[in-house]
Amino acid sequence: MWRDHLTEIIIFTLLFLVVSAMGFVAARWRAPRDMAHLDEWGLGGRSFGGWITWFLVGGDLYTAYTFVAVPALIFGAGAAGFFAVPYTIVVYPIVFLVLCRLWSVSHRHGFVTPADFVRSRFDSPILALLVAITGIVATMPYIALQLVGIEAVLKTMGVTGQSALARHLPIIIAFAILAAYTYQSGLRAPALIAFVKDSLIYLVILVAVFYLPYKLGGWGSIFDAADAKFQATANNPNDGILLNANNQLQYVTLAFGSALALFLYPHSITGVLASRNRDVIKRNMSALPAYSLLLGLIALLGYMAIAAKVTPLPGTKENSFDTNTIVPRLFDAQFPDWFAGVAYAAIGIGALVPAAIMSIAAANLFTRNIYKEYLKRDATPAQEANVSKITSLVVKVGAVACIVFLDPQFSIDLQLIGGVIILQTLPAVALGLYTRWFHRGALIAGWVAGMALGMWMLYQVANPVTGKKHFAGSAFPLSEFGFDTKKTIYVGIVAVLVNLVVAALLTLVLRAGKVADGVDGTTPDDYFADEGDPRVTPGPDRDADSAREPVA
Repeated sequence: MWRDHLTEIIIFTLLFLVVSAMGFVAARWRAPRDMAHLDEWGLGGRSFGGWITWFLVGGDLYTAYTFVAVPALIFGAGAAGFFAVPYTIVVYPIVFLVLCRLWSVSHRHGFVTPADFVRSRFDSPILALLVAITGIVATMPYIALQLVGIEAVLKTMGVTGQSALARHLPIIIAFAILAAYTYQSGLRAPALIAFVKDSLIYLVILVAVFYLPYKLGGWGSIFDAADAKFQATANNPNDGILLNANNQLQYVTLAFGSALALFLYPHSITGVLASRNRDVIKRNMSALPAYSLLLGLIALLGYMAIAAKVTPLPGTKENSFDTNTIVPRLFDAQFPDWFAGVAYAAIGIGALVPAAIMSIAAANLFTRNIYKEYLKRDATPAQEANVSKITSLVVKVGAVACIVFLDPQFSIDLQLIGGVIILQTLPAVALGLYTRWFHRGALIAGWVAGMALGMWMLYQVANPVTGKKHFAGSAFPLSEFGFDTKKTIYVGIVAVLVNLVVAALLTLVLRAGKVADGVDGTTPDDYFADEGDPRVTPGPDRDADSAREPVA
């Protein structure tokens, strides 16, 4: 009953109202010249410095669902769930130089989305359209998944009802407030709120990792309890506190594939393009691994829940459990009500920051690469900003609809599909920054091949535990390819490799046949202007406004 959690509900509500007020005030933060422009509404004026970018990008990548799902996966599967830790470490060296170059090109030419870059780079509106659609489709379930984190907290506090409307009404209200201040303040709102969100998360986790082991008998007792639980589950040979021969390949490929995919998501790129200069990006790629340390501590909450004998709340189906409630239930059982309320607020507010950035990124993709490209080529900056604002509202409504009308378990499966989908933009976006060798037609064919194979492989993945026959995960059994083994592999790695092979081979064929390809009309050195180029940063001959305008 909610009356048993009244203190937690009051603290959660008060902190939620505080950050909501900050979201509305953010419209006047850093004195924007004109919010009726995508550079201001969608990218915060491209003026964020080191600290703001650190909190913004960190709050964007480490979402509420991460704080709920990673320990829940550790609770259910053990060591396999730790893949999230190494992938968030190796990603930063991989993208260090890529993001700096993407910032330079985008800043010089006024690009707002990765599809803008692809459109100019390969002179292909079709390829840009595919990249835009891919980004929107891959982002939508992630917005919905932020609701899973909020819903887990609300269920633990007893704020639920019997009917579907009563059960989801608090989420609908929360996202209505989110939609209102995002519409008014744009990217400034999540950037300002990220300071509060990350501070709360760090506070809660640091207290938990010192207090809970002390209360539960030490780390030795925690790991012994987890090992005993997994030893007793004979029906699942892939769980345990150590990896085994069957899941090691899946672990490695999933970690590497997730690292490649992370900064291909449009919301990740949005946070980067909002940076003031390349030095800000360099410093952040060096400092952001601090969040990975936090993530490792969060993951261990799954083992602590086992040692504390915490059980998840019942799921929506008969005899099922909602493992997403493990962390909220752990805090509810082990901490006083007032601190549990702070922890719940940290998770709830942690959903607002990435949800806002994701909706803005998806809206920018629609506006720049669908609306302006195909519906109104002469759209003014004010019209672009207005369409983006309206689209961001539609995206949030769609995310809420996913939770209201679909089984949340289906949405969780979509998260695994999202990485497979967004990876198919890697050749055009990431490799396109360094070479124009690929033919635009070959890149389109590669995208089609990778996406088709990825969807077929995901369709073949079943989960006998939950009874799902298709789209039940991203671990593809190699036996489906005819190998005599129980090993599995991450679908995204196989799909993107096929994408690259098809694109490379077809490029060779098309170039041998002298088929015209798409170019941007500039030389590589001119196109990739360096940091010191006056067309990239304001200088004596170019002020801050003109530095953001496309160069003919």
